[in-house]
Amino acid sequence: MPIKKDESGRRYVEVEVEVPGTPEQVWEAIASGPGISSWFVPTTVEKDADGKPVRFLASFGPGMDSVSRVTSWNPPHKLAAESEDLGPGAPPIATEWIVEARGGGTCVVRVVHSLFASTDDWDNQLEGVEGGWPAFFRLLRIYLAHFAGQPSAAFQLTGWGPEPKSAAWAALMGSLGLPGKAVGEKATASTTAPPLAGTVERVGEELWPEELILLLEQPTPGIAHFFAMPMGGQILLSVRIYLYGPQSDAAAKRDEPVWQAWISKHFPATGGGAGPCGP
Repeated sequence: MPIKKDESGRRYVEVEVEVPGTPEQVWEAIASGPGISSWFVPTTVEKDADGKPVRFLASFGPGMDSVSRVTSWNPPHKLAAESEDLGPGAPPIATEWIVEARGGGTCVVRVVHSLFASTDDWDNQLEGVEGGWPAFFRLLRIYLAHFAGQPSAAFQLTGWGPEPKSAAWAALMGSLGLPGKAVGEKATASTTAPPLAGTVERVGEELWPEELILLLEQPTPGIAHFFAMPMGGQILLSVRIYLYGPQSDAAAKRDEPVWQAWISKHFPATGGGAGPCGP
């Protein structure tokens, strides 16, 4: 969506999603370290002596930490924070998270990113931040529908393939033994891939077909999220695994090295770097 502007010089984007759960359940998922880490990226929340959150530290990978300073805290409805995520010389980003209860046991989660600038120099970065949320919102919705409040452990891996994106995606799905799957279909990874089995929750849409989400049964109940995106003349292939339940931590520690060895063998890094969060 295009950047919105107002007369004060504020430039902003906003995205929202409707999710199952009470405001308290949704707040736990978006405003606590364990909750956020269960569907987003590993996140810790620093608190002051009175137990009030003062900073969020989110890790997107080695050397890619995001630090946000809490500026407003009103559970379970609204929080605000400020970060320097756009880099040196850029204005700070102010982010608001708003939770609104709806009928039928659901809530709307709205995220608003704002900055003040007299030029459009940072509009592309702001749009990039906005563009990462739809994929994570899909994971948030699944997490709240099936796993809210459960112990969790997660890991993310990155592989690389040559362009075009469709060919790199086909190679990833073929290596996993998961090509051509449809929503609702049972899926089991090939015997040459790390153990993985579940039900297809989502396949990519026409504008971005290179995405697959599985509701896992093996190695533990959980979510597997695969997608492909162009970056620096190559194709980044992302594998995100979120595991839930009392065995999740042990399973993640056991399986992450297996997945890392597998993806390093089949889709080794040849350059590139970090980029947007997903489709």
